[in-house]
Amino acid sequence: MWRPETEQRASERPVLRPRRLRATDTLRRMLRETDLSVNHLVHPMFVAAGSRIERPIASMPGHAQRSVDKFSAEIDEILATRIPAVILFGLPESKDVNGSEAWNPHGPVPMAIAELKRSAPDTVVIADVCLCEYTSHGHCGVLDASQGVDNDATLPLLAQAAVAYAEAGADIVAPSAMMDGQVAAIRWALDAAGHGGVAILAYAAKFASAFYGPFREAAGSAPAFGDRRPYQLDPANRREALREVSLDVDEGADMVMVKPAGPYLDIIRQVRDRTSLPVAAYQVSGEYAMLKAAAERGWIDERRAAMESLVGIRRAGADVIITYYAKEAARWMEDGLRP
Repeated sequence: MWRPETEQRASERPVLRPRRLRATDTLRRMLRETDLSVNHLVHPMFVAAGSRIERPIASMPGHAQRSVDKFSAEIDEILATRIPAVILFGLPESKDVNGSEAWNPHGPVPMAIAELKRSAPDTVVIADVCLCEYTSHGHCGVLDASQGVDNDATLPLLAQAAVAYAEAGADIVAPSAMMDGQVAAIRWALDAAGHGGVAILAYAAKFASAFYGPFREAAGSAPAFGDRRPYQLDPANRREALREVSLDVDEGADMVMVKPAGPYLDIIRQVRDRTSLPVAAYQVSGEYAMLKAAAERGWIDERRAAMESLVGIRRAGADVIITYYAKEAARWMEDGLRP
């Protein structure tokens, strides 16, 4: 039992009060274990083919599909907030069974890369590499005779798209199709085309998640039949996710990613503990939409909840966070908000 100090004997255990180190804001800032800054954030952009296009995405307030000629305000915000990187997703004018617009040098993503490199040359440009936005059936690769995704036939197409983005000026390509061998195929193709300096951010542990719904509206990439569980990870499988990460590292990935972020913090932590490569995590559209919806109803303090979710991803071990909150979080941090 605690007794006043004057009654305590010197041999008794002292009173332990960790809260002494939380007493003031200055103490809390000085002793904060996990740092979150704008330098950790990547802003996603949806690039539409054509011109004079700016279509708000209903399920993702604050985001829109934009043609390249409508990029100026977005680029100004990125520069003003000092967000270091963007990741691009394309919406082509037409689709076919092979997703051939994915490697069209005049397609939306190569055009966007060129504009970003002209207007914001120091911004790191990441190009997502997948076929789901470009195929008429909405799957991430070409189909075989049984209407399943043909892994090996898809690899050279992903490689062709990656080379097209590299030639447009991308700093990083990010294969997200979850095809076995995609990192090795892309690395070989980039090197053979003289783009050995372009890095690969592998979507190494991408789960077949229910949290992708708003993105599929934003990117027009919902599958026309079936689902992606035959090639994306089972949400219940931890060991398999770690094996996928190891395979991508062995194939030459420069960075690895876990997607989604919030429901898979344990995976982020274990990936961080197993590799010395930079680890990225994607706070996906469903995570963003839920926070937005709850905030609109007055159920949560959006700024504090969003920042808490981001620092949780950092605490789990992510070096880089792709998030639809990038611009807002950057402004909040500039105003001094911390979780």
